[in-house]
Amino acid sequence: MFRAIVLEQNPDKSTAATLRELDESALPAVEAGAVDVDVDASTLNYKDALAISGRAPVVRRWPMVPGIDFAGTVKASAHAEWKPGDRVILNGWGVGETHWGGLAQKARVSGDWLVRLPEALDAYEAMAIGTAGYTAMLCLMALEKRGVVPGTGEILVTGASGGVGSYAVALLARAGYRVVAATGKAGGAEYLRELGAAEVIPRETLSAPGKPLQKERWAGVVDAVGSHTLANACASTRYGGTVAACGLAQGMDLPLTVAPFILRSVALIGVDSVMAPRARRVQAWERLARTVDAPLVGTVARRIGLAAAVAEALPLLDGAVRGRIVVDVNR
Repeated sequence: MFRAIVLEQNPDKSTAATLRELDESALPAVEAGAVDVDVDASTLNYKDALAISGRAPVVRRWPMVPGIDFAGTVKASAHAEWKPGDRVILNGWGVGETHWGGLAQKARVSGDWLVRLPEALDAYEAMAIGTAGYTAMLCLMALEKRGVVPGTGEILVTGASGGVGSYAVALLARAGYRVVAATGKAGGAEYLRELGAAEVIPRETLSAPGKPLQKERWAGVVDAVGSHTLANACASTRYGGTVAACGLAQGMDLPLTVAPFILRSVALIGVDSVMAPRARRVQAWERLARTVDAPLVGTVARRIGLAAAVAEALPLLDGAVRGRIVVDVNR
């Protein structure tokens, strides 16, 4: 038996989320290369909160165990790469959406979806980083690939007090960039400066409709917000700069013109963490293991038990949560 948060769809299409005891026979089948994992820790991400609350159609199959990532230890394996005792991480691949995810004490997944947990990290530290930190690293790597390196100019991070934003600020600052953080959270400036932001600006300067082309400022942008914020970030990016977009906290719409792209050669790069190729995942986690230390984890993350995860979903969606929430599934 194991404990899991189970989502079910009510007749009125609303979502019911309950903590249950399940038999291991309930774990979903995997076509080939199945690996059973004893989960040590998961996280509560924005997408998980959407799934638990039912505010967006994240769940594609019912019933569903949410949780888009986890860290744990292999219990049994039908995959050539993994054996019992291996420590592993999973991010994305549709878990928590089309396949049971990490907000449970047990998981059965394809071995192709797993990445080895770096020796420098334990399960709690890995999930304190989680999909948010992993996505932030993918954004940093995307900027580097486009030639946006330290010294080329200021980097804007939007949604900076959230999970992705917090790690983007910290990782960019530690890599030597001058980071400007945009946030709407009261009292967030001190937190963001502790992470390494050189300047903190109110999100209201970016979140309202703006001009198609604005004063050039940013050499690069990491945007986790979308909508008018992303449009204004593109409109104020310097000639040849790069905007890495990875989120939609403000909205999925993108009310901009082609002006920044054809007049300033700005590049808008989409950063996906769900289906990213294995080699890129491994590279990102290896860099995270070298960069993230205990003080940063202590600043960004807090720990809750599995039973508390449902209650945290709405505050997370309403912007009342700062940083990362790690879920100890065995607590």
